[in-house]
Amino acid sequence: LVENLVHDEQCYLTDAGARAFADVCAANAVYEDCYMSQPVTGPTAIREHMMFKVGQRKGKDDAGFRIDMISDGDGACGFAWTWTCGDEEGLRGTTFVELNDAGEIQFVREIPEPLFKPGDATKDLLQAVTAGIEPTPKPDFESQTPTTASGIARYLYEEVQGGSVDEAMRFFSPDVEYRDFNYEEMLNGKEDVRKFIEDFSFPGITFRPQRFDDGVLSTCFCWEVVIADAPETIKGMSLYRIDPETRLINYVRDVPESAVKPPILGKLARDLRPGLGVFAGVKLGSRPGGK
Repeated sequence: LVENLVHDEQCYLTDAGARAFADVCAANAVYEDCYMSQPVTGPTAIREHMMFKVGQRKGKDDAGFRIDMISDGDGACGFAWTWTCGDEEGLRGTTFVELNDAGEIQFVREIPEPLFKPGDATKDLLQAVTAGIEPTPKPDFESQTPTTASGIARYLYEEVQGGSVDEAMRFFSPDVEYRDFNYEEMLNGKEDVRKFIEDFSFPGITFRPQRFDDGVLSTCFCWEVVIADAPETIKGMSLYRIDPETRLINYVRDVPESAVKPPILGKLARDLRPGLGVFAGVKLGSRPGGK
């Protein structure tokens, strides 16, 4: 369904495609476009929102929307995407789509990459905000070895819950590639990933999973982060892919929402370069799989 809507119907590029997307939405469907300040609800509002998204890129005949990776869930799935225009590619992001029992779209979450990537400043800020908070007891869990991508994600974030870095690292391939969109550069290998996890494992940060797909070799899931006792949370998504032979995670993409909506730099880039959504594109095909 998703590949048909994106590739065949061109739901992000044509008015007819935007209408086709809305036509398969449930009456109570929710579209969380985390570029915007509020979600939209119901087929009519979703149709208007999709038409708005199409309108942002009108006038660019060579504008494209590429799926770089899609999880293999049945009831829900997630996909990594890239905006393209001519011989360049630009904005990347992730979208999660969930169906109801009737096969209608009932929930969507979409998050574009932040154009300003703060890197370690994110960790430093979080440590400052949570300074002085006492550690909570680590959760008890029974060690398991799930063999599907969604099963691994659920185990790590519903059972282990950050209680053991060693347990989490059992599931990562030695040559894992880890893209966290708070950083410009990708993490490569288990040692980089381990340090990243350890750096963000401190009191006052609570990671709450919200929705999972049912993918076998790849999975996408939605989450939110609670910081200390702040009433507002930070939404995000992760996309995992596992090796079909070893069943170890060999690729991760994390993307958090922006605190400001629409993000100032993101809006400016879309206004100035609507085909790419970024200030400076890169050569088409230079980021295989949108990495």
